[in-house]
Order: sequence, then structure tokens, then C-alpha cells
Amino acid sequence: MTFRFGVSVVALATIVGTLLSVLQPEKLSLETTASQAIAPETPTPNLPPERPLPTLQQQIQQLVSRQPNLTAGLYFFNLDSGASLNVGGDAVFPAASTIKFPILVAFFKAVDEGRVTLHERLTMRPDLIAPEAGTLQYQKPNSQYPALEVADLMITISDNTATNMIIDRLGGAAVLNQQFQEWGLENTVINNLLPDMKGTNTTSPRDLATLMLKIGQGEIVSLRSRDRLLDIMRRTVTNTLLPAGLGKGATIAHKTGDIGIVVGDAGMVDMPNGQRYVAAMMVKRPYNDPRGSELIRQVSRMAYQAFEKLPPSQP
Repeated sequence: MTFRFGVSVVALATIVGTLLSVLQPEKLSLETTASQAIAPETPTPNLPPERPLPTLQQQIQQLVSRQPNLTAGLYFFNLDSGASLNVGGDAVFPAASTIKFPILVAFFKAVDEGRVTLHERLTMRPDLIAPEAGTLQYQKPNSQYPALEVADLMITISDNTATNMIIDRLGGAAVLNQQFQEWGLENTVINNLLPDMKGTNTTSPRDLATLMLKIGQGEIVSLRSRDRLLDIMRRTVTNTLLPAGLGKGATIAHKTGDIGIVVGDAGMVDMPNGQRYVAAMMVKRPYNDPRGSELIRQVSRMAYQAFEKLPPSQP
């Protein structure tokens, strides 16, 4: 009796599914496509436990202490070996243009959920036009641009007007701040549109590195959106900070920030040996003090060389 009942249930489900596909094929197709777009194609791999590098951390702390009036925070984590560096990684810093990275993640999440389309046209309203970084500020007000192009400009050339257009399209700062909290970013907050020269928008190195880790592991956005996001970040024009410390053959997807009083960079590095690590570093400094940028380059080089020597963790 049980066997016959089981067969009848399967048969009934098959008949219902067939009828749905005949009567509402477009609905079934759209639902299937949407679920495939948002759901990860592969399970998130397990990460190795953190393996702090105390000697290197001490060297970095000594390096920072020898630089008067510089305050640094950093967080690095190797996804293969578990090697990690945390020197003031939870300290809160003015975000500068690094805030554009979590905004980019929110943009692609909205695309995955069907709230935004890549080809829709965004209007560059006069109230969104911003000075300092970018080229859109020089274009005619109320011009329209494809959303993907605007998001690209926000990252690759750090266009402030493009950033304000994306913030506006996604519902404003309050909506984005709520998403950041949901992703576990405790210190990442948008308080003002760009350019935020007073540094009211905030983040922390750990927040930025953690978000990059989640993206690299296939979380928050679909794998298709992740690929688009990383492609944009690999084309960041400014490569004078974290990239300057990498070895030959390494690649990085990253976003920089610089408002004079603070400089920073956050990204994900792929090494020639196949290993990957996330990195974020922020430095408060006297206005435009070049020592801040140099410190990021030095720490990037030290971390890369240390990670290069460590084998992957054993399962």
C-alpha cells in the first residue's frame, strides 16, 4: 500500500508540474532563471583557521611606531594557508573612496534580485553632480548613462558623481547602511554623499577585508555578478598602494581611497602559486603626507613575501 501511494504522489506531482509548464511557461521560466541567478552554483568551501603571524605583526607595529603622526590599521587573511595579520584591524577610519566597494556589492545584489538592471539608464541630476574625482562632473546635467557604466566609473576612476547616482538608485544611504549591517559590517556607514572630504563616512580594515572575503567565497551576490564585480575592481586605475607591494605575476581586485587626511586600499590578491588572500589597510596622516601611502606599500610587500613562503593548510 505504501509503495503504491508513493508512486501516485510522484505521478501527481509530475502531472501538476507538466500542467504548470504548459499553462504558465513564462512564469516557470522566470522563476527558474531568478533562482539560478541568485543561488550559488557551488557550495562555499571551508576556510582554514586563522594562523596569526606574531613576528610579522610586531615588525609592522614597530614600523608604524617609527612614523610620527601616522595611525594605521590593517587586516590580511590568506584563504589557503590561514595566515593572518591584524594590527588595529577593527579601528574605525574615514572611509574615503573605499566606501565605493560595499556600494558596488549592493549594486550587484540589487541586480541579482531584479531591482536594478544593468542596461537601465540613470539620470545625472544636478544635485548628484560632485567635484574632486571623476569625469561625469564635466558632462551636461541630466545626461543619462547605463547603470553598469556608472558602476564601472565609480570604481575604476573613482567617479564621485557616479557614486552618488548609484547611491540614489539603490534607495539612499539609510537603505545601504542597513544592508551593510546585515552583511556583518559593523563600522561601515554612509553619512554623506561624495565627495566626503571631512571623512564622515566610515569603515574599518576588517570590514572591508571581510566583505571581500565573502565576495570571493561566492556569498552575497551570484557567481555571475561576482565575476563582473571582480572584473571591474581589477581595472582600478590607481595602482600605487597595495598593488605596488605585490610580486611578479600577482593580480589584485581592489579599491583605493584618499581624502588627504586618510589613505587606504582594500582588495583580493591572487598569487602565482595559486593562493589567494584578502587585504585592507587604512592610514590616518597629516594632510597629503606621502608617508601614509609608502607605509601601505611597505606592509603590502611584507605581507606578500610572508604569505608566499607559507604552504597551504592541510585538510
